[in-house]
Amino acid sequence: MARTVLCKRYKEELEGLERAPLPGAKGQEIFDHVSKKAWLEWQAEQTMLINEKHLSMMDPEARQYLQQQMDKFLAGERYDRAEGYVPPSP
Repeated sequence: MARTVLCKRYKEELEGLERAPLPGAKGQEIFDHVSKKAWLEWQAEQTMLINEKHLSMMDPEARQYLQQQMDKFLAGERYDRAEGYVPPSP
């Protein structure tokens, strides 16, 4: 049976991650309180932010910005969205 967590984004018991996605305390916090569903959604949002805003992961400010947006997204708060993105129509 899959491990479940009380997801801080969705405020319900959902399937948890198999392992911490980041090293250190931040990774452990995500492992303990973020569902697999929320993490996969964040990864898609993160990719769009990096691409649409032309962020360089070599730039410490860009990494800090992305960290702030991740914290907001996972907490269910308002976060910056990728401008110009139009989801594909079915």
